[in-house]
Amino acid sequence: MITIHGIGNCDTCRKARKWFDEKGIDHEWVDLRDPGVDRATLAGWLEQVGADRLINRRSATWRKLPEDLKAAAVQGDAVAVLEDYTTLIKRPVFEAGGQVRVGFDDTTRGWIGKGLRAT
Repeated sequence: MITIHGIGNCDTCRKARKWFDEKGIDHEWVDLRDPGVDRATLAGWLEQVGADRLINRRSATWRKLPEDLKAAAVQGDAVAVLEDYTTLIKRPVFEAGGQVRVGFDDTTRGWIGKGLRAT
């Protein structure tokens, strides 16, 4: 099964969930705010996709973030910053078969379309 991590009021997350439903692809929805994301999961995501891909630098949260936390997110402890500011995570985040993908676009649909299914 593919797990989709996102925020309920995120337009891209809603589009992704709708697409999964229309294609009949089983998936699990996990809200990034509740229950949140643990440090180990964040560290794994960062290891696989990197901070450049995982951190949404175009978000209102990023723009309001103090400069020291921006520096920590990019050069220091991104895990701690993302743990405290989950809305900085670019959405949605997909997990399946030990792989992670971020965002919902033609690349993501292609990855899913290749028959990837986590058990």
